[in-house]
Amino acid sequence: MVGSNVKERLPGGENEGRLVLGAVIVSTFFIGFGGGVIFPILPNLGTVLGISPFFVGLILSANRFSRLFANAPAGSLVDRFGTRKPFVIGMFVQGISTSGYVIAMIAPLPAAWFMAARLLWGVGSALVFATAYTIADDISDGGSRGSNMGLIRGGVLFGFPAGVVLGGLVSELSGNVVAFTVAAAFAFFASVVAYLTVPETHVDGGANQSVKPWDINTSLPALTVGMVNFAVLFVYIGALFATLVVFIGRNQLSVFGFDAQGSSGLFMGLTVVAAGVSMYLGGYVSDRNQSRVPILLAFLGVTSVGFVLLALADSVVTLAIACLCVGLGQGGTSGPLMALLGDLVVDGEMGRAVGTNNVFGDIGGGFGPIVTLPVVEVVGFWPVYLACAVMPLVAASILLGGVRRETGDFFPSVGS
Repeated sequence: MVGSNVKERLPGGENEGRLVLGAVIVSTFFIGFGGGVIFPILPNLGTVLGISPFFVGLILSANRFSRLFANAPAGSLVDRFGTRKPFVIGMFVQGISTSGYVIAMIAPLPAAWFMAARLLWGVGSALVFATAYTIADDISDGGSRGSNMGLIRGGVLFGFPAGVVLGGLVSELSGNVVAFTVAAAFAFFASVVAYLTVPETHVDGGANQSVKPWDINTSLPALTVGMVNFAVLFVYIGALFATLVVFIGRNQLSVFGFDAQGSSGLFMGLTVVAAGVSMYLGGYVSDRNQSRVPILLAFLGVTSVGFVLLALADSVVTLAIACLCVGLGQGGTSGPLMALLGDLVVDGEMGRAVGTNNVFGDIGGGFGPIVTLPVVEVVGFWPVYLACAVMPLVAASILLGGVRRETGDFFPSVGS
C-alpha cells in the first residue's frame, strides 16, 4: 500500500502524526546548521588556507549544484523504498559531510576537503528535502496539508540562518574548528532523532519495485508547481539575496551604523522571519479556504509589489518595507504551493513530484545570481528589480493555466 492517510497508517492516528511532524521539523532544523555555519567562516579563511576567492565561491555553491542532479533520483527512491530509509540516510550523509569541515581545517588540501564536503551535503539534502515534504503529505489530509507543509518548510528554512549565526558567534568566541565541530554534533544529533522517531509513512509491505531510480515525474501538476517554485526562488535568492549587499553599498544605506555587509544581513534576516511567519499562515489559511489558488495568487502578488518597492527604494524605511513584502510573499507561497502539489499528485508519486519541484527550485536559486549580478552591472538595479516584479505575475498565469487544465477549474476545492 502506498501513501494512504495517517489515520489508517499510524497506530496513534493524528496524535502520532503530530509527533512525526515534530520530529521531522526538529531534525531538519538542526541539520540545517551545517548548511549555514560555513558561510561566515570560509570567506575569511580563504587567504589563510590558500583558497582563491573564485574557488571559495565554488565551494559555497557546490551543494546546490550537486543537489540539482540528485533531486529527481532522490524522489524516485522515496517512491520506491519509502520515506524512513532515505530520510535517515540523508541526515547521516549531511552529518558526515559537516564533519568534513573539521577534517579540512587540519588535513592537507583543505580546498578539496571543503569541496567534497559541500558536494556530499547536496546529495544528503536532496534525500532529506524529498522525504520531508513527502512525509508531511503522507500524514496530512486536505484540512491540514497546507499547515503541515508550512511547518516543514519553516524547519528547513530557519536551520540555515541559525547555522550562519552559530558559525559567526562560535568561531568568534572559540575558533573555527570548534564551530565546525559543534555544527557536526548538531547534525548527528538530528540524525539520531530521525532514526529513533520517524516511522515509515509512504510504502507498506516492502519496496515498490515498479519505481526506478531514474523515473522522473513530469506530470502537469509537478511541472506547474515546479515552474512557480522556480520563479519565486529566482527572484528571492537569485535577485534579492545576490544583489542586496551591492544595492545597499551603492545607495549608501546603513542600519545601526553597520556597513553594507552588516546591514544586508539584517535586511535578509527580516525577509527570513517574515517568510517563516507567512509560511504557516499561508498554509493554515489555504486549509480553511475552499481553494488554495486564491491565497497563492495573493502572495505572488505581494512578492511582485515587494520588487516594485525595491526598485523605488531610496531609504532604510522603504527598503525594509520592500524586503518585508518579498519575504512575506516568498514564505506565503511555499506552504500552499507544496500542499497544492500534494492535492493534485497521486500519493504513490509524491516523492518524484517533490524531486521535480526541487529541481526547478534549485535551478532558479542556483542560476539566479549568475544572471542578475552581471545584468545589474550593465543596466542598473531598477530594471532588474522591475523584471523580477513581473516574474511572480507570469508564475501566477502559469499556475492558473496548469490548474485549469488539470482539474477543469481555476479554483479547485481542497477536498477535490
